[in-house]
Amino acid sequence: MLVNRILSATATGLVVVIIGFASSAALIYQTVITLGGDVSLAASWILTLGLSMGVTSIGLSLYYRVPILIAWSTPGAALLITIAQGVTINEAIAGFIFSALLIFLCGVTGWFEKLVNKIPLQLASAMLAGILVNFGIDVFNQMNAEPLLVVTMFVIFLIAKQVMPKFTMLLVLLSSIGLAWQLELVSLSGFVWQVSEFKYISPEFSVEALFGIGIPLFIVTMAAQNLPGIAVLKAHHYKTPVSSILSVTGLVNILTAPFGGYAINLAAITAAMCMTTEVDKDPCKRYLSAVFAGGFYILMALSAGYLMGVFSALPSALIYSLAGIALFTTITHSIEQSLSDKKVSEAAIITFLVTASNIALWGFSSVLWGLIAGSVTLLIQNSFMKGKLT
Repeated sequence: MLVNRILSATATGLVVVIIGFASSAALIYQTVITLGGDVSLAASWILTLGLSMGVTSIGLSLYYRVPILIAWSTPGAALLITIAQGVTINEAIAGFIFSALLIFLCGVTGWFEKLVNKIPLQLASAMLAGILVNFGIDVFNQMNAEPLLVVTMFVIFLIAKQVMPKFTMLLVLLSSIGLAWQLELVSLSGFVWQVSEFKYISPEFSVEALFGIGIPLFIVTMAAQNLPGIAVLKAHHYKTPVSSILSVTGLVNILTAPFGGYAINLAAITAAMCMTTEVDKDPCKRYLSAVFAGGFYILMALSAGYLMGVFSALPSALIYSLAGIALFTTITHSIEQSLSDKKVSEAAIITFLVTASNIALWGFSSVLWGLIAGSVTLLIQNSFMKGKLT
């Protein structure tokens, strides 16, 4: 029993880290290049981020006995690529520090946690489903690009789920890599062996850096990463002191920013993979998957220079499909939770639809707008209900 539990948690942790690194390492690289850096600096950033994520994931998960997975801010990296034009790398570092300071203040003051505690479970679950549903749909979209590879992955998932549910994703991962190799979809032409090392960059504070980089990065990290991360924990009935987590991640972020730690936060999508019944039937034991994920984060961080080449060799269809398949169970659970109360079901559906959309009004992501739309719907419904009763 104990061996199976450890093997299951290890397999989940490995899949989580592979998906996390492979799906957005290219964004980190592009961010560094946009700011005037090179491959060695990109490796330094991934080294810093990986160690930060690993240590905090292990520490927080062991302390609270909850699967708390910390990740880098993928939308934050995408944001930086967009807004970092004309900004020096030193000014960007100052913006990272300012963003981290704001997150730390949210943690110590408890403002963010008070706000989150007022969000109904059904809306949080609907928001999570809206975030994840496109990943599930993308599995079938990837069949257009690599039909044999993705269809095989899907069939193996269906069979393994019935035969060896604890090791479903490990079997899908190993078989898909083997098949991709046989189909000659794994390209090692751009692979370069590189040793990564820390590179310190001194911050250069300016109004433009603080307001142009720091505040947008703070908003995106909180709205598109920490908020969904909290929704994942809440949807799976885990009670965790949100303020303490924000304080820890904010402080670590401040210390690592000069080395490229632009933003770390609660993971949402990969964290959800650590909370399924496939990991462990006992919710109280699922924290082990986040602990092992943290260990793999550290190993991968130390090998960042090498692994950037390895990940880039895998076909994108494999990575996207692996992420979507791993989330099938979580998507089902989230939709069921969101519709568990008929009084809130319409607000939950609106939250789901808006979150799953591509809306990005005034620079805010669909995640935030989904929650706003659902809350407004619920507020209007409750107001008219009270009016009828009086």
